[in-house]
Order: sequence, then C-alpha cells, then structure tokens
Amino acid sequence: MRNYIKYMALSAVLLTACEAELDNPIEDGGVYTSGSADFSNFVSVGNSLTSGYADGALYLTGQQNSFPNILAGQFALAGGGEFKQPLVNDNLGGLLAGGNQITENRFVLSVGASGNPGPVRLSGSPTTDISNVLTGPFNNMGVPGAKSFHLVAPGYGNIAGVAAGASNPYFVRFASSANATIIADAAAQSPTFFSLWIGNNDILSYATSGGVGVDQKGNLDPSTYGANDITDPQVFASVYSQELNALTATATGGVVFNIPDVTSIPYFTTVPYNAIPLDAATAAGVNQAYAQYNGGMALYASGGAITAAERDARTINFVEGQNAAVILDESLTNLPNPAAPGTFLPKLRQATPDDLFVLTASSILGTLANQNDPNSVIGVGAPVTDQYVLTPSEQALIFAAQASYNTTIAALAQANGLAFVDAKAILNQLATGGITFDGGSLTSTFATGGAFSLDGVHPTPRGYAYLANQAILAINATYGSTIPTVNVGDYNTISVSQSN
Repeated sequence: MRNYIKYMALSAVLLTACEAELDNPIEDGGVYTSGSADFSNFVSVGNSLTSGYADGALYLTGQQNSFPNILAGQFALAGGGEFKQPLVNDNLGGLLAGGNQITENRFVLSVGASGNPGPVRLSGSPTTDISNVLTGPFNNMGVPGAKSFHLVAPGYGNIAGVAAGASNPYFVRFASSANATIIADAAAQSPTFFSLWIGNNDILSYATSGGVGVDQKGNLDPSTYGANDITDPQVFASVYSQELNALTATATGGVVFNIPDVTSIPYFTTVPYNAIPLDAATAAGVNQAYAQYNGGMALYASGGAITAAERDARTINFVEGQNAAVILDESLTNLPNPAAPGTFLPKLRQATPDDLFVLTASSILGTLANQNDPNSVIGVGAPVTDQYVLTPSEQALIFAAQASYNTTIAALAQANGLAFVDAKAILNQLATGGITFDGGSLTSTFATGGAFSLDGVHPTPRGYAYLANQAILAINATYGSTIPTVNVGDYNTISVSQSN
C-alpha cells in the first residue's frame, strides 16, 4: 500500500509537470517549421501514383492514403492548409459513365478453389459516375493513366472523348471545363508548394503490354502515339519543362520524383521464366514434336542464314523438372517456311532469365491455347505470345527512354532548386534487399512484401507512406524545414475484405 501511495504521488507530480505541454499539443506549438517553403497551398500533380491508385483501381481509402495526402497532413504542422482530393464514392473503385461500368473494381486477396490465396476483383456495383462532375479546385491533381504530354493536352477531361480513348475518365470528374488541361487547372490555384511525379506511364504502358507498342523516338507529335507507345525523350523534356514553368510561377518550392525501373516492380518479377514442370516421358514427347523445327534451325545456321548463337537460342529442348516456357520473339530472324512458300517459320525460342513475364502471364501459362487440342499447352506446345513477355530488346528501349527522362528530371530539379526524390533508387533497394523501418520491413515481393498492392505496380498505403517520408526528407534538406516523417507501420498493406 505504501508503494501504491508513493506511485500515486509521483504520478500527480508528473501530471502537474506535463500539464502545460498537454494543454498545448506539439502540433500547435510551432515546433515544426517550413523553412524557406510555404506549404499553405500545396498542389500535387501527376498520374496514378499521385492519385492514390492501388489494387488495380482508384478507391476511397486508397485516395485517403495517397502520398500527397500524407504529405499534406504533415505540412499542416508547419503552416499547411486544406488539401482537397476528388474522392470517389466507395471502396469498390470501379467507374460508371451514364450508369454503365467502364473501369473494373479493385483487387482483394482471396483464397480460391485450389486453396491458394490470390488477387480477385471485388464484387459489387460501384457508385462513382463520371458524369457527376465535382466542383473544384482540387489540390490532388493526380490522374491515373496520364502520360507527360497528357498534362498539357486540352480536352483530356472531356467526357465526349472517353469512349474513343481520347480523354481520361478520372480527369472528367474534376476538370474545370471540357477543354481544360491538368497543368492549367493546377497552376490556376496559384500553388505555394507543389509535387510533380510524371513520366512513368510514358514507358510503363509499353512495358505492361509486353512491348506491343512502338518506340516513338524521333516522332515529336504525341497526338499520333498509340496507347502503349514509348514517348520520345524530346517530347518528354519539352512538356516536363512547360509543366515545371507553370508550377514554379507562384510556388516557393516543390518536390519532384524520377522514374523507377520496371524491373523493380513485382508486375515483372513474380512469374518465373521456367514455370513449366514436366516429367521425363512428357519432356521426351515434346522434344520429338520439336525435332523438325530444331532440324530446320540447324540447317539455316549451316547455310549462314542465322548465327550459331541464334540457332542455339531457337533450339527447343525440354527436360524432366522445371523448364523455360516457349515464347514468340519478334527480334529473331525471319526464316522462310519451306513447307508453305511465301510464309515464315514462327519465331520461337525458350525463355531465359533475362526475359520478364508480366503478372497476367500466370493466368495463361499451362492452359490450352485451343480447347480442342490437348497439345496446345501454352508455354509448351503453343508459345507464350508477345503481350505476356518483355524481351531484352524491348527492355533496352524502355531503359534508354527512362534514362533520358531521368536526366531531364534531375537537371530541371537542380536548375529550379527543387527537392528531388530518387524513386528509381528506392524501388531498386526494395527489389534487391528490402527496406527496414521501425518494427518492420518492406520488399517488392508480390502480395507479401508489404510495399506493393495487388496489381503489382502501385504501392500499398504503407508503400505510399514510405515514399511520402522520402519526400519529406528531401524537402527538409532542400528548404530547411523540419517536417516530421510519419510512422510507416501505422499504414496498412493489402486488403482481404471489403472493409477498407
């Protein structure tokens, strides 16, 4: 009892001593400073990564955990003002146009009939209709799907162009007018501070499509580009400079992000190249079926039509155990088909560790290309087609464009005295060893690594929180502010229910 009384007395002393601080929360006490920056009107511009997109959709809690919203919450501790986002109505994430669903609902993790967990689209009828245009302005100007040149494209928010793919349904919801541009709507708010993260989709759409687009290097007219094409580096540099000029006109500062490697995200690193298990008898049977093709490659090599290296690459050989899938590779040499004059032999080879299978390939590998032909197993008797594999030659085009974009971003950040986040280095670290934080770690492992959502491309709330912290560190270093970081562990990873 005496000790109890003693501790009660000590508690009273401590409470008395702490009373003044408790009455004046730290966030109201001017502890945190903005340095030379002014966070009173923060505007964030970009694509899906800025909007809070995750799990294959834009849904309510994803937006609430967007990295700009996390930043704005911390900026509020040092003079930051209100941060408005064009929130959707629900956590399903699908969009409607005139009552008809035009984008899919989000993924959640579910255990299938096989007993294995995997991403499935959440069922239900979404309630966000793009014909219900919101009244802005909005501080979060992140538009999923936007490429660099889309930010300066008039009419990108015109609902009349959505069906034809000429405009963007997400921007339709909050564009100030049908002919508005994203960057003009952002600049019209006279931001005192901004973030800009754009350029990912200028290479990512090509990558996620397995390289079925075109590298538009040398084509300076983006109005002629296809949806999966790689943006010309000069076009990127030109529009990126325009965008920074618009945002810096009124801002005291800003933070920009560079473009990560596609090889650092689980969409390209989850499905192995050698996902074909065969027993010895099946492997022998398949090899027999490819004997004529292999013999043809040997003949063409002996005649000098292809090199010995290409012959070896195109020689199909299966063994007992795990095998590399057979793929189509457009970069291989055209070889006439002697059995069908005027045509060419298929450009077949087995995959190597340098080929990147996209995440969606997991749904077709080992299935039948022709339901009436048991020998048409995809990856064995039938090749994996172009849209499911990013070959080394296609990766080279991506890396060349990415390197040029990142050179532009770094140079303009330095020239304008902006904070710079090396997202490329951060994601590479996630992919090669992971990142630790107080009480946990993040890796790029699909579904379980904590950093990436179930679409394999976009971060989880925890991943976005980590990126927000990196932005805060860069901002503090550049502007002399003292914005605190957030506790990454307070943010969720993947969802298994409809509750969040």
